[in-house]
Amino acid sequence: QVQMVESGGGLVQAGDSLRLSCAASGRTFSSLAMGWFRQAPGKERDVVAAISRSGYTYYPDSVKGRVTISRDNAKNTVYLQMNSLKPEDTAVYYCAAREFNRASYIFQRSDEYFYWGQGTQVTVSS
Repeated sequence: QVQMVESGGGLVQAGDSLRLSCAASGRTFSSLAMGWFRQAPGKERDVVAAISRSGYTYYPDSVKGRVTISRDNAKNTVYLQMNSLKPEDTAVYYCAAREFNRASYIFQRSDEYFYWGQGTQVTVSS
């Protein structure tokens, strides 16, 4: 079992930046592929960014160029740097993880992940 705790959410203004953190425990962090998802009220949970065990990354077009995912295996933490925030970025942001033996593989779908954090609210005012 993997436990994950997100932090760094809050209320910001449009154009601001925010960095989310997700600390994981319960497994060797380097064995985990990681992802960030978000869910706005009444909408589906969508991928924001994903990172493989070896550091390959994926971003959907909706956030590409504004978001950066990174991982620090020594700190058992994955980060999500978000810049130029927009009101439509308002959502609960979730950290997700799963084990996989191929280090380069990236998982983009929420149903591919086994473990989830409790979420952190990000609100962007206009």
